[in-house]
Amino acid sequence: MNVSRIALAAGIAVSSVALLSGTAFAHVGVQPQGEAAQGGYATVNVKVPNERDNASTVKVEINFPADHPLASVMAQPVPGWKSEVTKARLAKPLEIHGKTINEAVTKVTWTADGSKIGPGQFQQFPLSLGRLPEDTDRLVLKAIQTYDNNEVVRWIEEPKEGAAEPQNPAPVLKLSAASDDHHGGAKTDEKNEKTDAKTGDKAGHDKKPHTEAAGSHSDSGSSDTTARVLGIVGILVGAAGIAFGVLAGRRRSA
Repeated sequence: MNVSRIALAAGIAVSSVALLSGTAFAHVGVQPQGEAAQGGYATVNVKVPNERDNASTVKVEINFPADHPLASVMAQPVPGWKSEVTKARLAKPLEIHGKTINEAVTKVTWTADGSKIGPGQFQQFPLSLGRLPEDTDRLVLKAIQTYDNNEVVRWIEEPKEGAAEPQNPAPVLKLSAASDDHHGGAKTDEKNEKTDAKTGDKAGHDKKPHTEAAGSHSDSGSSDTTARVLGIVGILVGAAGIAFGVLAGRRRSA
């Protein structure tokens, strides 16, 4: 009897933890497809789960931070949903690829157009973002979720490092450090071009023969080392053969 009661209590406890965990993690989030590097471009998925048992999600709004504006945000078409990208004029224009950008995207809104996110379901909304900022390692994208019973849930609480997760956390896009394939490589190439322009073509031609000479010297040194090693190995093999012959002769004499 006691064993049955303990098993029942354990089952209830496990079920409660599972339910609470599902509730805690079932919120709007954003996840990059591949890498989202500072100074580069990325494709991300906005994941929207439906948290209600008696209502369906019919509208999703993602707001972009004004302190780290993005000049380009494009929504991939999602069947059954209508997307709208809203822009606003910047107080301080952006310089991107030599062009002056006066507007930035403030939000993207998806509205149900023949489809809904029903109970127990989720929907992903792909976005193309760029150019990502270089002075931060994350973007906080506040979200607003609307249900068909007119309930509105605001996922706008910014998570704090080291603190407990808030009740309605805002989606956070983490940015990795800039790599050579994104902005870092462009800076290096530009710097090299400027250096070559200042030193002139002659300096550039002088560098190549020097590099080749160094390579030839390295190859010659490697060849000498290989020859010496082979020579030593040959001597050791010869000595081993002589020793083996002497030993065999002694055995025959005996």
